[in-house]
Amino acid sequence: MSCKLSSWYTNKYMTKKKLFDHITVDPKVRFGKPVIDGTRVPVDMVVGKIAGGMTVEEVMDEYNLTKQQVMAALRYAAELVAQEEITFA
Repeated sequence: MSCKLSSWYTNKYMTKKKLFDHITVDPKVRFGKPVIDGTRVPVDMVVGKIAGGMTVEEVMDEYNLTKQQVMAALRYAAELVAQEEITFA
């Protein structure tokens, strides 16, 4: 599968959608936040735990995730940052 991010928007008719490898969004799960596919673990929590000093292995153990799932969360976050554009006035 391509690692390109899917474009999406939230509306009341939205259903589960795969955004990225191992990353999905569903308005019925965690208020539509991106989560690890097949879980209720939000991507921002995984990235935040690693940024806070946890190792990949600790995050895997804490949330019962595979290494591929943890790395997908990091790749997804990196892709979002890479697409961000900041304009200077």
